[in-house]
Amino acid sequence: MTLQLNNITKRFGNHNAVNGISFTVDKGATFGLLGANGAGKTTTFRMILGLLESTEGKVTWNGQPLSYKNTHLIGYLPEERGLFPKLTVKQQLFYLMKLKGMNKQDIVKEMRKWLDRFGVPEYENKKIEDLSKGNQQKIQFLAAVLHQPELLILDEPFSGLDPVNSDMLKEAVFDLQEAGTTIVFSSHQMRNVEELCEDLIMLKHGNSILQGNLTDIKRSYGVKQLSIRADYPLDFLVDIQGVTSINKMKDTTYVQVDNESVAKIIFENITAKGYVRKFEIEEPSLHDIFIDKVGGNNHE
Repeated sequence: MTLQLNNITKRFGNHNAVNGISFTVDKGATFGLLGANGAGKTTTFRMILGLLESTEGKVTWNGQPLSYKNTHLIGYLPEERGLFPKLTVKQQLFYLMKLKGMNKQDIVKEMRKWLDRFGVPEYENKKIEDLSKGNQQKIQFLAAVLHQPELLILDEPFSGLDPVNSDMLKEAVFDLQEAGTTIVFSSHQMRNVEELCEDLIMLKHGNSILQGNLTDIKRSYGVKQLSIRADYPLDFLVDIQGVTSINKMKDTTYVQVDNESVAKIIFENITAKGYVRKFEIEEPSLHDIFIDKVGGNNHE
């Protein structure tokens, strides 16, 4: 079961919201779709779901076009709240899962299993409007997974969650992936992307600006960061060619360099001055790469 996007483009008038992107997600993989607000992520999700028709290119699931008749195979957690505030959790999930073709007995079984897992079994008969933002997000997640979809689309799933609930949701995503669910998700929290995804695409103004295996991207990225602890000021390092920035936080100085050859020069300079407690070359985080690639004039 493979999700494939082939040269997908979406135009609204003269505006290209998504411009010729392609990627493949295999069964049981988790794929990251990243970008700033307005980059084209939600538009791409809607084309995958069949809610929008692409201007060019095609989306296929297991080689076949996706349409409304495939809705029982797909779970979708939108970035915007999509719950009816006056309904109880049970009423809301019954309504949505009936649309997915589930019977009452299976809905009750899956609903109670997930409510127990998230530590909120007492919410079954509570109205959506009486729940906190974070707990509403949990119910919205349940609405996306209760029918055991083969393909799961998560648009900012960690929005509104505190660290405890964020980890709880992340563990659930891990388990779904292990069970064979194919997952595509977006998040502005790069740490979550690093923990969940092996492959990703990064969009800016609808164009792919970075794509591939996350480990390979980080290893091949030119900019490196040095983490240094020394018993003397390191401000002089800014004069070394190839040093792009210096940032001191508590007892550690972080030095950004163009490449690893600059690190050798820095090491020779600081060891000549005195004792060095720590000297470590770190691969850039996805957060650093995102800021470098998407930062600046990133909003449409």
